[in-house]
Amino acid sequence: MAMIEYDEYKQKLTAMSPELEKLAAALDMDRARAELKDLQAQTEQEGFWNDLATSQKVSQQIKRLENKVHAFDKLSQDWEDATVLCEMGQEADDPELLEELKEAYAALESEVEERRLATLLSGEYDANNAILTIHAGAGGTEAQDWASMLYRMYTRWAERHNFTYQTLDYEGAEEAGIKSATISIEGDNAYGYLKSENGVHRLVRVSPFDASGRRQTSFAAVEVMPDIEDDESVEIRPEEIEMQVFRSSGAGGQHVNKTSSAVRLIHKPTGVVVSSQQERSQVQNRENCMRMLRAKLVELKAQQHAEKLSDIKGVQMKIEWGSQIRSYVFMPYTMVKDHRTNYETGNIGSVMDGELDGFINAYLTASATGELKK
Repeated sequence: MAMIEYDEYKQKLTAMSPELEKLAAALDMDRARAELKDLQAQTEQEGFWNDLATSQKVSQQIKRLENKVHAFDKLSQDWEDATVLCEMGQEADDPELLEELKEAYAALESEVEERRLATLLSGEYDANNAILTIHAGAGGTEAQDWASMLYRMYTRWAERHNFTYQTLDYEGAEEAGIKSATISIEGDNAYGYLKSENGVHRLVRVSPFDASGRRQTSFAAVEVMPDIEDDESVEIRPEEIEMQVFRSSGAGGQHVNKTSSAVRLIHKPTGVVVSSQQERSQVQNRENCMRMLRAKLVELKAQQHAEKLSDIKGVQMKIEWGSQIRSYVFMPYTMVKDHRTNYETGNIGSVMDGELDGFINAYLTASATGELKK
């Protein structure tokens, strides 16, 4: 029996070899390796590090290319390791090695899918880090609790992918949950993957805050923006910004300041408002606000196909019934369904623990093939 299974895995691995070659071509790995080599050579030139702005940009590009090359090299090595394991097990007819092979092949399939998805990330800012903001909808404590559940879901997703995250702003609610929160998520293609999450998320469950045990529907909005160091197409003039300072009131009483270190920036032409109160320093909070404002304006500019910043009009996302991109149903059955792709799963527990890849995959595939529902 083991021999038959070994034969099947050998065929699968053999068939995967040309797929890896196609993947390398689609990802343009030869160009990525050549560009990485050129950039690394630049860093060795005399005076390179004197120009801080240029050296930082080059360093970021090197890191991005290194991640890309490392990920594909690991995939190739894992395929070779699985092939050797299959041959060893086949020769020895070893059932224990077969179990190891099954695990290795499952991991390999997952890696191939992840690299395949990377070929769909062709947007201008897809390779960038992401800034993600969650707003509780109407509905008081229930909606605020739902917003905090989404906050946990996205931070778990980041951890699953070995991405790092930093909370830029966090406004806790009085009874439970959060009114809003903003997270910076750093990792290769973070924005490219997370842009699928932009929109209204709907929760259906029996509320733990309702003594009558009635089923309730809650909404929260998620905004996802590319984190951009600098963008020539978006010039933010100092006179266009109104700065307000206030006292922080961090989550659970943490980071509460007696000084007005929290910062709110208002972009007068568009009405866009951003705030940050996570840092102890007013200067750091203002820097965070500028990152968030720049990201928001770039995203709005792209959404509205505006040629220049002055053409952007502030927009307010409606957090209500009929506008949701995804529904999370805990009762009377368990299901999470994305209304743009029809992708769904009954394993709501794993989704809330950050298992979002199925939804992200479906979104990127549908976007690439023009099958995304509006």
